[in-house]
Amino acid sequence: MSSMPLHPEAFTEQVAKILARSHSERTIELVGPLAISLDGRPLGLENLYRMVQRDPDRGVEIVEHYFDRLIEGDALSGTPVPLAVAMPRIMPRIQPESIFESLDREQVAHVPYVNGTVVVFVLDMPQMTVSITTEQMIRWRLQPEDLERIARENLARYSPELRVQVVDSAEGGRAAIVAEQDGYDAARLLLSGLHARLAPQMGGDFYVATPARDRFLAISAAPERLLERLKERATEEFRRLPYPITTNLFVVTRDGVAGTAAA
Repeated sequence: MSSMPLHPEAFTEQVAKILARSHSERTIELVGPLAISLDGRPLGLENLYRMVQRDPDRGVEIVEHYFDRLIEGDALSGTPVPLAVAMPRIMPRIQPESIFESLDREQVAHVPYVNGTVVVFVLDMPQMTVSITTEQMIRWRLQPEDLERIARENLARYSPELRVQVVDSAEGGRAAIVAEQDGYDAARLLLSGLHARLAPQMGGDFYVATPARDRFLAISAAPERLLERLKERATEEFRRLPYPITTNLFVVTRDGVAGTAAA
């Protein structure tokens, strides 16, 4: 085990060297700080960089594992999967609209959401998740709304007994934390029974922060100071954690989920 350089440019250069050693058949080019090209495909390294910063002593191991899973996932995504096999594995993830700055919107199966986000879909495989493309969706003769319905139903079955840690705040009010660390913590905002599950403990409607894929923090609507602390924490974690989503808060009501992003 060894660490990786902290400087983004040096980190990117080291990633390229690791790839050249472990996947010598691939064409690797440096594109810029935290960006490479792998067989002509541009890849941002921001999430990988943040993952390594959280556990720098395992840096090389994290990089090797990341690209092994990425390459395996690419190979699997090109293999037709029967709908009957795929259906119980379709899961949702919330992503920022900014993903389409580097991905072709038309090639990604997704539905719009609130707060400048979208819901994308993955196949949850034993060792990895594989993104579902529009081509795959069409092959299954499904619409994005069909994928969303299936994914939400699978998410509800994935962890029917949602484990929630409820904490009383010194300022008054309550916070509820979901920390399964299974890649779907933020996605649990999409659970249809979320309001019924948490509203009794939150005192009614509540806010949820999902600054990154593995973060879900709900908080009661009052007091104001508690809400400000949630916003500050969401901003800090959005800047620091891998797979950032949004600094904006979501409002969970009996009628559904609304965003707080300015129109």
